Amino acid sequence: MESAPSEPHRLFDDSLLRIFPKPIREPRRAWLAIPLAYVLSIGGSLLLASLVQNIGPALETPKFPMQGGTALFALVVFAPVVETFIMAGFITLFRMVMRDDLAVLASAIGWGVAHSLEAAAWGLTIWWPFLIFSTLYVVWRQRSFGTAIVVVAATHGLQNLVPALTVAYPGLLPGL
Repeated sequence: MESAPSEPHRLFDDSLLRIFPKPIREPRRAWLAIPLAYVLSIGGSLLLASLVQNIGPALETPKFPMQGGTALFALVVFAPVVETFIMAGFITLFRMVMRDDLAVLASAIGWGVAHSLEAAAWGLTIWWPFLIFSTLYVVWRQRSFGTAIVVVAATHGLQNLVPALTVAYPGLLPGL
């Protein structure tokens, strides 16, 4: 006899990922998890970017050869959706051979390495948001694959919004 699926619950209470607030570790309120995850991801990545800039000011940063609406769409919609699907595939594979928390860490490190291949400074800052995105994926995957994709892609899109605006419309946000 098959057992009924368990009710989604809060994850990572007994791992390093408990540093994230409960709304990020439980698939209950997407309306709260998405903006909270965004604030944590953008805040952490801005802090890391500042540290990287101070420690290695000569490190290469990413270049985006596009502007306007194309850049905005590519960075806020297309990239977050495509990267979320790729991330989902890797996390699914990682979860077959390791605990969920280690799968999340492996995913974040992998995304840092992948972005470092484009620009070293980028990879050093991007692992933090991907740690949050990966955590969200594992947590919301308890609800459904589609819900996990939407929650992660929405958070990732918000993460990319301000940088995308600076790429799409240079000079729009002075000082950035």
